[in-house]
Amino acid sequence: MPDYFTLKLIWWLLILVLLIGFAIMDGFDMGVAMLLPFVGRTDEERRVAINVVGPTWEGNQVWLVLAAGAIFAAWPLVYAAGFSSYYLALLLALCALYLRPVGFDYRSKLANPRWRAFWDWALFTGGLVPALIFGIAIGNLFLGLPFRFDPTTLRVSYEGGLSGQLNPFGLVCGGLAAAMLALQGAAYLVLRSEGLVWQRARRYLHGLAILVSSLLLGVMIWLNFLPGLQLLQHGDLNTALSPLTKLVGQQAGGWLAHYQHTPWLKVVPLLALLGPAIASLFAARNLRWGAFLATSVTCAATLASAAIALFPFVLPSRIDPGSSLTLWDAASSQRTLLVMLVVTTLLLPIVLMYTGWVYRVLRGPITVEAIRANSKNLY
Repeated sequence: MPDYFTLKLIWWLLILVLLIGFAIMDGFDMGVAMLLPFVGRTDEERRVAINVVGPTWEGNQVWLVLAAGAIFAAWPLVYAAGFSSYYLALLLALCALYLRPVGFDYRSKLANPRWRAFWDWALFTGGLVPALIFGIAIGNLFLGLPFRFDPTTLRVSYEGGLSGQLNPFGLVCGGLAAAMLALQGAAYLVLRSEGLVWQRARRYLHGLAILVSSLLLGVMIWLNFLPGLQLLQHGDLNTALSPLTKLVGQQAGGWLAHYQHTPWLKVVPLLALLGPAIASLFAARNLRWGAFLATSVTCAATLASAAIALFPFVLPSRIDPGSSLTLWDAASSQRTLLVMLVVTTLLLPIVLMYTGWVYRVLRGPITVEAIRANSKNLY
């Protein structure tokens, strides 16, 4: 049976894996939606793009639900403080996500071009806005959120609003997230489409690869000049929900301390930087799976790089660094983490096998000819 310390570390890794799964799997859904008005010039071409992700987009959203549920159960203080701090931003993202199911289901109900164009742009919004907001949210973690815990009651108070989160660094991170998921979507279109849609998706992939690498490099350089939190003294690592038992300090470039102390960790951000260029090279040589795997590595390595930089912090506070939440002091009880781990160990392989089976059954390209032959049965 793993001890409490190990359980906390395992759940940090599992939540990171769930977020990476969301970025890769639901990321290409949102990316395809962002590219929909541009890779499809006719209704049939846009239907090709829609049906590339049509059978699987609902299942891919499960990664986001699982990540939110895991945070709620494993890190209840993070869930409470984080969702309160990002309340308006997350509400806006949720409203944008609502456009996806209605967009997919309603678009083809009428043959009217204006009707279909409206839902095409609704799907575009449903892909772009959540990607921007999730990127802005991650960017603001490095700046710290304006919250604190009351030392007596442990009630959290928040001093700020949505406008404070729309700062230059957060907006750049939001742009990076949107561009990265659009790149993921372009790679998936290259993998699953043919004809003019495939040609345009490949062109967009080349441009997005340059944009993602440039933004990612800019964010990495910017982090050198941001003050980062350092855990100077921690409390008992075997206690639950004890956020005010540690000593936290700040130093310039502190978020990059792990990379300075452990040089081999630099491989992770290096993979994130090189992934777009490798994907572009693979796409140019028509190595479709190689391009998609390279963009997936970019998504995974980018999130992993952020997690390593923040470690062990998961929700930093700007106005009271001592209230910042770490994976050591924001976790649920040992029994809760253990029960969750047992359930996850039993069910996650089933989910993965079922997902693999679905994608195997639905493999193969989507073409304009297929849309014409199955016009009544497809989106």
